[in-house]
Amino acid sequence: MQSDPTGLHRVLDDRSVLPQAAERLDTRRELWPDEVRIRVEKLNLDAASYRQLERTHGGDGERIRACVLDIIRARGKMQNPETGSGGMLVGVVDEVGPESPLGLAVGDRVTTLVSLTLTPLVIEDDLASWDGLSEQVPCDGYAVLFGRSIAAVVPDDLPRDLSLSVMDVCGAPALTARVVRQYDAPVVVVVGGAGKSGSLSLAAARDAGASRTIGVVPHEQEAALLRDAGLADAVAVADARDPVALRDAVVQAGGPADVTVVCVDVPGCEGGAILATAERGTVVFFSMATSFSAAALGAEGVAADVTMLVGNGYLPGHAAYAMDLLRGHDGVRRLFEGRLG
Repeated sequence: MQSDPTGLHRVLDDRSVLPQAAERLDTRRELWPDEVRIRVEKLNLDAASYRQLERTHGGDGERIRACVLDIIRARGKMQNPETGSGGMLVGVVDEVGPESPLGLAVGDRVTTLVSLTLTPLVIEDDLASWDGLSEQVPCDGYAVLFGRSIAAVVPDDLPRDLSLSVMDVCGAPALTARVVRQYDAPVVVVVGGAGKSGSLSLAAARDAGASRTIGVVPHEQEAALLRDAGLADAVAVADARDPVALRDAVVQAGGPADVTVVCVDVPGCEGGAILATAERGTVVFFSMATSFSAAALGAEGVAADVTMLVGNGYLPGHAAYAMDLLRGHDGVRRLFEGRLG
């Protein structure tokens, strides 16, 4: 079998699907000519997936650990069957195929910028070093990147875990900046503004020319963190799952929004984001908990003339841009380091 740059040759399903949609992937160590094998040091589970596992298993770390291990063994990749999402990883390049276009060399420490939901993955230590109580999963094993995969070398000036956290969400600020630049001094609302993708998106919005930035958080503790970070002109406290409460909080903080960026990891936030956005505005959904049908039918149901975008996590240069935001905004770095702590 010949390799395909999208990884089709690793799909074990009976039907023809891309690796992300596949039930099982081929995890053999031997590489096709355009592949790269990574010795994995740590996984970073995406927030929506980890929260679902945490709720399902009552916060029991051992049960969460066993569940993640079962998923990887059964599917040859990390893809939560409930959320459909995975995360990304950090590791060291172990072998590079002679036709790989990724520009990586053996010994490079890299983070993958494609999802674990499409990355062939083998765990060889049973996740013995992970207590199941955080999104970052120390481990030993290997993963395979395809010809059209994306990876970035971990910068030398930042701690590894900090870099991993930033690169896990680096698509959000890049797309936020692109959308904000399409407006003339817009009001930008970020739902989940004290989180990882949210804090970066607030920094990106301000740098891209927002006239006012509003960060929405669920409770006063998060509000205090965001105020201390200095990333938002106003901080609103509201349950994003309550459409009216979210709309009213945004209006009171200086909205409605020209651009609303949804970065929360819980379902049911589509309606409030739509109501909080002005006519001809844009809603960017950067959460794996988003329901496409709820967003589309919800906007139709309230006659909202808004553009809705699903952030796909990739824009050219997105990793470098996110790292520059971290370096350039002390408030972003404090929020990230606080969550790692």
